Amino acid sequence: MSAPKFWTWVILAVTIGASVGVAVGSVGAAAPATISPGLHYTVRSTNWAGYAVTGRNGSVIQVTGSWVQPAVTCTHSTTYAAFWDGIDGYTSATVEQGGTLAYCSGGTPHYSAWYEFYPAASVTIGSITVHAGDNISVTVTYNSTSSKFSIKVQDGTHAFTKKGAVASAKRSSAECIAERPEVGTALTHLANFGTAKFGADYTSTIGCSATVSGTTGTFGSFATATAINMVDSGGKTLAATSALSVDGSSFTESWKASS
Repeated sequence: MSAPKFWTWVILAVTIGASVGVAVGSVGAAAPATISPGLHYTVRSTNWAGYAVTGRNGSVIQVTGSWVQPAVTCTHSTTYAAFWDGIDGYTSATVEQGGTLAYCSGGTPHYSAWYEFYPAASVTIGSITVHAGDNISVTVTYNSTSSKFSIKVQDGTHAFTKKGAVASAKRSSAECIAERPEVGTALTHLANFGTAKFGADYTSTIGCSATVSGTTGTFGSFATATAINMVDSGGKTLAATSALSVDGSSFTESWKASS
């Protein structure tokens, strides 16, 4: 996988800045702005779509999320789409995350599960076989006693857990994301995943929730919840993020274009 990038930040449709990120699931080092309770941002990124919640450094200790693994529609082009949740990356240079990857090669779809303690490379989870339509859930937790993160990826009854330490982790954000990763140093073309469905409303497991500054709640319960739409370098929408559900735990992601 590879580094996500913000193209433009938007607050109430007003552009306020831009930055470049550095890892799969790590979105640039732009400082989050302060918003009033109940007022959520929408920003644009060239490789992320979904939701992020931000907090002060050291405040995030857990994120949960789930999604129905989308079936990708393949042509003869090589395309990719990653789905994940994790801690960090939105306002920091490290990331701790787990998820699934779908890619098209030679007209055939391929699916896999993975985890990553960036800046270490992502690792494929060989013990989990992913199929379109599977209910995937991921929990990432920070243990202050061991100073390690634990990533649990579950596909139905098959679960995998990995613990690891990440130097200089800020623990300043939590995310549920659809992404077009980089291969080498170039952004890939986004695989046509149709509609990705995130959260308990669709999986009946765990919603997109976080523990920030001692408070545990759904993404929608945090004033810093930020919606992210994916665009190309010219601003064309590649993936559009819906509003959060009434309870704030679920949303959909709609594919619009590959690049």
